[in-house]
Amino acid sequence: MVSLRSTQQQLGKRRDIVEEALEDFVQEKMASIQAPAMTLAREVLLAGGKRYRPVLTLLAFESAGGKDISKVMDLALAAELIHTATLVHDDIYDFSKTRRGKPTLHASHGLAHGIIGGDYLFVLGFGLGGKYEAKIVEKMADTCANIASGELLQHEHIGDIATTPEDYYSIIDGKTAGPFATACACAAIVANASEEVINSLEEFGWEIGRAFQLVDDLLDLTGDENMGKPRGGDVHEGKMTLPIIHALTMLHGVEREQLADILQNFSDDRWGELVSLLSLAGSFDYSEQLIENHINRALIQLNKLPQSIARDLMSEVAKRSRSRKK
Repeated sequence: MVSLRSTQQQLGKRRDIVEEALEDFVQEKMASIQAPAMTLAREVLLAGGKRYRPVLTLLAFESAGGKDISKVMDLALAAELIHTATLVHDDIYDFSKTRRGKPTLHASHGLAHGIIGGDYLFVLGFGLGGKYEAKIVEKMADTCANIASGELLQHEHIGDIATTPEDYYSIIDGKTAGPFATACACAAIVANASEEVINSLEEFGWEIGRAFQLVDDLLDLTGDENMGKPRGGDVHEGKMTLPIIHALTMLHGVEREQLADILQNFSDDRWGELVSLLSLAGSFDYSEQLIENHINRALIQLNKLPQSIARDLMSEVAKRSRSRKK
């Protein structure tokens, strides 16, 4: 098992590799006929972020026995480009003004430019993924289609207090967990791994992706101003996240009616009421336990792989996601 200091260095090294490759990719496009589009897109693409998806793609490749990371780098960049594209489009759907503490693309440049920038990033990501074998291209195509389906399903349930946990998981599997699963599985395919290893890494991706989204939902309710996105954005937008769904299920009578009224007539001065009711229902504890369950299942999948530094680093990323702040 690698030490804490070594873990930080190893993860930092891979993040630096991703950042360098991403910057090189941006510069390549800036020197081409695509310069106007990339000038727009690079603002959000290089605005920061933990780069979890491309880093996990590299680590999945290594843990599956891959040696030359240049073979999987386009796939890693594709994961980040597609993720960033979905953020741009999400910000448009949600009328968000800021992302990672900076103005969103459409807030700075207008709606039309925001749509174009998001579409451009999506095409770039799919283009990089399209360099690989047909099995990978098909998986990526299905994943991108499922992102759209998850987004539409989420919109169908805006403000819907009858939303079920099953509805919630259908949404996050399409929007968040699926892309994690596909990145990990496809990295293993590039590494020529066995079906057993591919399946284990894909399952790891599903579980860690679900945990990531649950953490995001909790941060929206419990986070602070330093997150880079205003607290309570999901509530203002009418999104039915799992803590809220759980509280609507557990509360009865006057408390349930009060929660429904808060959600349907929400304003910042009702924040204390909302948090009190979620606490009363045990919804924060419930969500934290689900996060723990998903992480534990992710770790079980990793333990099926041969021991390696990359596997240990993936395990560390999974464990750290419990205490993620943004």
